[in-house]
Amino acid sequence: MSLDAPAKASTSSTTPSGTGSVPSSPSSPSPRHIRLTSHSGGFGALPMVWGLPNPTERGPVIGTTTTRAHRNVIGTHSGSYSVYRALAVAAKALDPQHKADLTNTSPTDTIGPYPQWLEPGKIVSLDPWGADVASVFANELAAGYDIRPTIAVTKAHVILPEVIDALQKGRLKADGKFLTANGAAVVTKAAIEPVWWLPGVAKRFGTTEAELRRVLFEETGGMYPELVTRTDLEVFLPPIGGQTIYIFGNPRDLANPEVELTARVHDECNGSDVFGSDICTCRPYLTHAIEECIQGAQRGGVGLVAYSRKEGRALGEVTKFLVYNARKRQVGGDTADQYFARTECVAGVQDMRFQELMPDVLHWLGIRKIHRLVSMSNMKYDAITGSGIEIGTRVNIPDELIPADARVEMDAKVAAGYFTPGVVPDADELRKAKGRGLET
Repeated sequence: MSLDAPAKASTSSTTPSGTGSVPSSPSSPSPRHIRLTSHSGGFGALPMVWGLPNPTERGPVIGTTTTRAHRNVIGTHSGSYSVYRALAVAAKALDPQHKADLTNTSPTDTIGPYPQWLEPGKIVSLDPWGADVASVFANELAAGYDIRPTIAVTKAHVILPEVIDALQKGRLKADGKFLTANGAAVVTKAAIEPVWWLPGVAKRFGTTEAELRRVLFEETGGMYPELVTRTDLEVFLPPIGGQTIYIFGNPRDLANPEVELTARVHDECNGSDVFGSDICTCRPYLTHAIEECIQGAQRGGVGLVAYSRKEGRALGEVTKFLVYNARKRQVGGDTADQYFARTECVAGVQDMRFQELMPDVLHWLGIRKIHRLVSMSNMKYDAITGSGIEIGTRVNIPDELIPADARVEMDAKVAAGYFTPGVVPDADELRKAKGRGLET
């Protein structure tokens, strides 16, 4: 079927032609039709045109499975957790017709709207109105449309041993506003599900929408046939992890370029971030950034940590551990000159954390300038500045925070062009084995 025009087939929303049926089972005594979503013809679906100036004109994102005729996107809400939702329904633990009661779930802080929300192509991977559906789409909700938030904003205290240690050693001071006496950082945090406007995503990656749709369909084993049969649907809710942002200070200050902003964009590393594995600098860099954000807020500025679910350079934890074994077992030991090569041997690519979509969350927050970026990544720096956000000072991780086994990673990254205010190791230095063996 051509990808250049919408599919024309039309079927009933309840008993589409060409469907099969689920066989009888103890929990399903009579066969049920399989409800295909690859054909157009739903009744009552609200139109949605990405980028229009207000939510009413643009329309809501509706990925419901309760009234399927109302769906106006590909996929469903909750990202990767949609699979767990399916398991809950299959196990009879969740009523598939359940609709969320959004009473008292409204954001604790107002985010936007900001001019970037309306700049063409500025935000293509999240719904800027996703936190406010209960208010901006109140009429549609009252009319029976199952519209779910894709962003939630709340308040929290964040307690980390590294912050407590900094408080005890005097690097941080408790003020009762940004940092409590027991070492809890006071934050506003937001969880964000991915919402992809496919034409814009394709443009970011320098490909065509048709090619993007085809590859997404093929590389997910045909999980979403609408990608290639419903080109009239331009928005996709991919089954991937989203991101969480932590704001230290007043969220409205993020959009004010006159207020000092300290920020880190951090990609998930479960082994280090949660369990403290010392083969990389992920947790030390993250906790150092949090300390910098607290200090920035106390100086009258604002801090931001944007945490994205991209485990193992978006290669996954299994691949990451395979690479660890390959590094530790190679002839000559774990050396920086082979650091990227070992990843590419296993995964076929050095890094899949393509940062093209990363700046969207910064534009959602209205950010125009980051005064202090706590990062050594050239990919992140280039993506942020390339999206039109100014960066002032780059803040590196102090040498004393780098675990000994992570020296291989740091030397390799610095030699590859990552930011450093220090010395770039030469070829001889890169060939020295600095990582532990598997048994030590």
